[in-house]
Amino acid sequence: MATQMQLAREGKITEAMRIVAKDEHLDVEIIRERVAKGTIAICANVNHTSLIPRGVGEGLRTKVNANIGTSSTFPDIEPELRKLNEAVRCGADAVMDLSTGDNIDVSRRRIIEHSPIIVGTVPIYQATVRAIKEHGAVVEMTDDDILATVEEQAKDGADFMTLHCGVTMEAIARMRRQGREMDVVSRGGSFLTGWMLHNEKENPLYERYDDLLDICEKYDVTISLGDGLRPGCTADATDRAQIQELITLGELVDRAWRRGVQVLVEGPGHVPYDQIAANVKLQKRLCRNAPFYVLGPLVTDIAPGYDHITAAIGGTLAATSGADFLCYVTPAEHLALPTLEDVHAGVITSRIAAHAADLVKGVPGAKEWDLKMARARKQLDWEAQMELAIDPELARTKRGARNKAGEEACSMCGDYCAVKIVSQYLDKPVSPCND
Repeated sequence: MATQMQLAREGKITEAMRIVAKDEHLDVEIIRERVAKGTIAICANVNHTSLIPRGVGEGLRTKVNANIGTSSTFPDIEPELRKLNEAVRCGADAVMDLSTGDNIDVSRRRIIEHSPIIVGTVPIYQATVRAIKEHGAVVEMTDDDILATVEEQAKDGADFMTLHCGVTMEAIARMRRQGREMDVVSRGGSFLTGWMLHNEKENPLYERYDDLLDICEKYDVTISLGDGLRPGCTADATDRAQIQELITLGELVDRAWRRGVQVLVEGPGHVPYDQIAANVKLQKRLCRNAPFYVLGPLVTDIAPGYDHITAAIGGTLAATSGADFLCYVTPAEHLALPTLEDVHAGVITSRIAAHAADLVKGVPGAKEWDLKMARARKQLDWEAQMELAIDPELARTKRGARNKAGEEACSMCGDYCAVKIVSQYLDKPVSPCND
């Protein structure tokens, strides 16, 4: 079966392309051309039958991903399915199943089965858990173990997979020579780094990249080239290891595209505000404008409990600078497994960051949404304001808690509502000018 990219290059317009074009208010031929080039990816595994396809990339609305999944501490899948439903309800475009608890296969299959939005996975997590159970240590994992896990997850319907193919011996050596405050904070990156240093061998995901492409081509899985050496604190941002990995990822983008396999490229991480635009522009240059997927970026390290805000600050600038896909950060980041409430806050906050950037990028529909809200506010049309709000439920709760039913103004201004006072005069007919 051909991939979306292969079909696009043949001049064929797929049903998925039509759905994306309608969703984005763009001509379907624009979608086809950009899928063919690789600047748009439609993450749509042929086996994900419940999926409503969405596109990520050039000229499209900035997308938002929510991470869910079990852990060894909380292995029950039912709360994660509730988080999936909440993420969908709040407007997320994708979820990633990061499960490491018991019954990972069951967790993944149930998430994919129930998800109408894009589902991503990180196969190295499951391969590592299996290696520990079967062999007693991560370092006993084989490249065949990893590839078998990738194939299994592809067969189950994962739409995109984070694969840390750019964590090479050369990049690790550069990191060690330069030095870092926090070394490797990516979970997948840490597994591979430990395996490589113990076995004194190159990253199997890098060495067997062609085998990964075989699997992804077969199921039309989008490869999300993971940033296993992303900075885990602002002091480590934009160092040699991060850039060395990015150079390698750019080369791997070329190899995937030659096969007709779609690609996303993942980016940092913790990055000071003044380095974000440069990071995005560098990625776009080295990776030939492949869709860029960023975690945050978080602009400071000192805000546990508020990292959804530090990520939104960075996410807006990243998306304005050209990033296409924001991975949400919740208030629980660095602290705990997110709750249902954390998922809600993470998705809404990330969507605000994405929309703020879409206004700047001129994404179809973004400016119109804000304009409708402005007009509803001028008219003091509270019902329209609630419907237009990015989080209508919270807006209604706040409004109802501090205002009398039917009150025209709000309790902040009361009798001194600026909009109401000025409208009494500005809305009157203008008298003709007598010269």
